[in-house]
Amino acid sequence: MKKLNIAFFASHGGSNFQTIVENIHSGYINANATLLISNNSDCFAFQRAEKLNIPYMHISSAQFEDGNEFQKTLLRVLDEYEIDLIVLAGYMRKIPISIIHKYKNRILNIHPALLPKFGGKGMYGMNVHNAVKEAGELVSGATVHIVSEEYDEGRILKQKTVAIDANDTPEKIAEKVLAIEHQIYSDTIKEIAEEKIILDKFH
Repeated sequence: MKKLNIAFFASHGGSNFQTIVENIHSGYINANATLLISNNSDCFAFQRAEKLNIPYMHISSAQFEDGNEFQKTLLRVLDEYEIDLIVLAGYMRKIPISIIHKYKNRILNIHPALLPKFGGKGMYGMNVHNAVKEAGELVSGATVHIVSEEYDEGRILKQKTVAIDANDTPEKIAEKVLAIEHQIYSDTIKEIAEEKIILDKFH
């Protein structure tokens, strides 16, 4: 079985990126951690990539006068590294349509809530956890899903729940959710690599 070449997209800390790569290096996930791309030249994920010996690149739309050139550059890099699967790990930009079309059903994201609740434009990070708290939810969780043209509307692959106590702050909810994010993101990628979850035909 061919090992999938994975590209990670991150904007900030990259804790999910690190956990997944460590699970690849340990043999838990049968794939190659091939590349990290960030729109943020100062993202901490680059430091993680350095320690994990993963190639990394800063590619941002701000570097290009023409949005088409940005998309062409991304596509060229992904093609050069023979990427099969894109894993978003806290990437804070909307994925260009040309990338979504080229990698249809092969771009993953993890959302810090139980979609379809608390999804959509602007619903990321602490915005989600604040909304969950304000709604008085007794349960939250994380959702691994396919990236489609609309925010948080792609096929759901895996979800896991966490209980919320009445006195939990949004920060505490975030802490609980992040712990299961690390678990279910790796588990989902493992199942894709083993063809237990079928996304699409890989090259």
